[in-house]
Amino acid sequence: MLETSARLLKLLSLLQTHRDWPGTDLAERLGVTTRTVRRDVERLRELGYPVHALQGTPGYRLGAGAALPPLLLDDDEAVAVAVGLRTATGSSVTGIEETALRALTKLEQVLPSRLRRRVNTMQTATVRAGVAPGPRVSADALMTIAEACRRHERLRFDYLSPRGGASRRDAEPYHLVNFGRHWYLVAFDIDRDDWRTFRVDRLTPRTPAGPRFAPREPPYDDVATYLAHQLSARTWPSQATVRLHESADAVADRVWPGMGVVEAVDEHACLLHLGAGTPADLVWMITSVQTDFTLLNGPPELAVALRRQAERCLAAIEADHSC
Repeated sequence: MLETSARLLKLLSLLQTHRDWPGTDLAERLGVTTRTVRRDVERLRELGYPVHALQGTPGYRLGAGAALPPLLLDDDEAVAVAVGLRTATGSSVTGIEETALRALTKLEQVLPSRLRRRVNTMQTATVRAGVAPGPRVSADALMTIAEACRRHERLRFDYLSPRGGASRRDAEPYHLVNFGRHWYLVAFDIDRDDWRTFRVDRLTPRTPAGPRFAPREPPYDDVATYLAHQLSARTWPSQATVRLHESADAVADRVWPGMGVVEAVDEHACLLHLGAGTPADLVWMITSVQTDFTLLNGPPELAVALRRQAERCLAAIEADHSC
């Protein structure tokens, strides 16, 4: 009996690691015959696991059922899930904290002591600093938007813009993006006939969803790059573009999210599009990349601010040599 139970658990673990399993491979892994594998599969089905037979070749696939069956996780997977759940308890998504805590409690009750120590060590050694909590976002709203994105259905929602006030929008939703401390929706606004980004904490979805739509060509290959461009340049009063005398790959780690958008030119140069509140802010953002650059466009005050910064640096060196 113990041997059979242990074999069932091993079979279930194998089925959870790969999508399709030939019956002969399962029999070899378990050290039994294919007939025994068939009997064990029937036992798993009786326990509620939806194990489907493959078409065209003798084999099996673990499918999705009506209810969530028990999952088998290896050590690294269990630790990753536990750490993720602990992080979710401090999430900006409303309604998910309590659910994550319940799931974490269930998981920690069955974790072996060695894994519980690893999770606790990770938690106690990690400090979340320098990041203020973002606006709270409804989990139901996120799920509604995500479903509309998946099904390519128009999304109707009420939106509260800090500049434009309240409005009702009709858009084709494409992607949800978690950027910095906020959730954003990238969508094609039907009324404005253009791509737009919307803060999820400022929108309230209306039901039912609108008609289905044929997906359009996105404005960028990478939706995160498009969002970064929208947030870092177009929304600021002072905007500029500089040519950096290094490749895009070389400077990628020196341009933080929200600062600007890097556009590759060749292996020796790239463009940096950025925006800020004042020309002085642009100066320190550009110089923080720590590479040679050429100013291509920007407000006249930016060139003045760059010269003043250069003069201050030169004056500091001359003062040091005179001492």
